[in-house]
Amino acid sequence: MNISSIMSSPVVTVELDDDLSVVNEIFSNTKFHHLLVVEEDRLIGVVSDRDLLKAISPRVGTAAEEPSDTATLNKKVHQVMTRKPICIRQEDNLYRAVDLFIEHNISCLPVLDKDQLPVGIISWRDLLKAIKKPRPVE
Repeated sequence: MNISSIMSSPVVTVELDDDLSVVNEIFSNTKFHHLLVVEEDRLIGVVSDRDLLKAISPRVGTAAEEPSDTATLNKKVHQVMTRKPICIRQEDNLYRAVDLFIEHNISCLPVLDKDQLPVGIISWRDLLKAIKKPRPVE
């Protein structure tokens, strides 16, 4: 099974200097857990919901929120992202993805095309869904 058949696409991206408030809004309004960080369409990094939760005050969005808590949303994506992420090519297969997830203990793989541009993303959840799908009888 090809990665291109199970990847999520198109990808949602953010830029290096976007505020974490932008990331927070995307995560709050979608089912995504990872966003690709790009600069001039080139992949620079990945920011996860875990990265966001570690970087902002736990009181954001609660009754106990204070201005100093809200200010943590002004941090920039480049301050919390993972740089030089492990990637996979869209023509690679499911087994290559499994190997990368296990070898690097990661939770997502950006998917690149032949020009090294991001075209999708795959998570370990996507792998499990692909494995669970009933296969056509041949």
